[in-house]
Amino acid sequence: MDDLGFVDHVADHLAALPGVLAVTLGGSRAAGTDEPSSDWDFALYYREHFDPDDLRNIGWQGTVSEIGGWGGGVFNGGAWLEIDGRSVDIHYRNLDVVEHELAEAQHGSFHIEPLMFHLAGIPSYLVVAELGINRVLRGHVPQPEYPQALRRTAPSIWMNRAHMTLGYARRAYAANGHLTELAGALAISAAMAAHAVIAARGEWVTNEKRLLERAGLRHMDELIFALHREPSALGETIDRAIQLFNDAFAEAVP
Repeated sequence: MDDLGFVDHVADHLAALPGVLAVTLGGSRAAGTDEPSSDWDFALYYREHFDPDDLRNIGWQGTVSEIGGWGGGVFNGGAWLEIDGRSVDIHYRNLDVVEHELAEAQHGSFHIEPLMFHLAGIPSYLVVAELGINRVLRGHVPQPEYPQALRRTAPSIWMNRAHMTLGYARRAYAANGHLTELAGALAISAAMAAHAVIAARGEWVTNEKRLLERAGLRHMDELIFALHREPSALGETIDRAIQLFNDAFAEAVP
């Protein structure tokens, strides 16, 4: 089955599930940044009720979570499957929640939730970003531009979190030569700063996979690689990270 036929095959099956109102293709396949080994990311949109057993009953191999099985926030569950020899992720999206977060984002409001595999956590507008990036395959969903109000509020919120993380790391980790903890703080703060830079540009983010590259912060690798236990040197590393964040942010701010 070629890629076009595969997408139609999956979309038809998902759209036929009870309660599903729309199906989209997301991730690198929608953005045009995919490689031959890239997963296929689909989202199914419903209101009020969706039963994961209906997805299980299609018979595709893999793991299907319950609603809320991936943390219970805006990223509320999905499935990791193998379909026609391809790795496929399917995300559940409650349209009532998505539309609420769209309204919040249009007013410049959002919150940050912890989510497995994400260093900085995810902004609640991630589900809105998906609408702006994903390719609609079946049904209808909003496809918003990046809200100007969010572009005004999100950058400073993310950058403040990055600076506070490094401020704490300086006192708690660098002063005591704790490399592991400091390396973690540097990675987390870099992801936060990258969110700030991308938000300042008014660009959507749906995951952290290429976040540092997009924000011009890949040089963080060199800082982390060069870590050693001398507290004064660790303090200098934090200073260089802060300068890197500030330079990237200054270039992005309109």
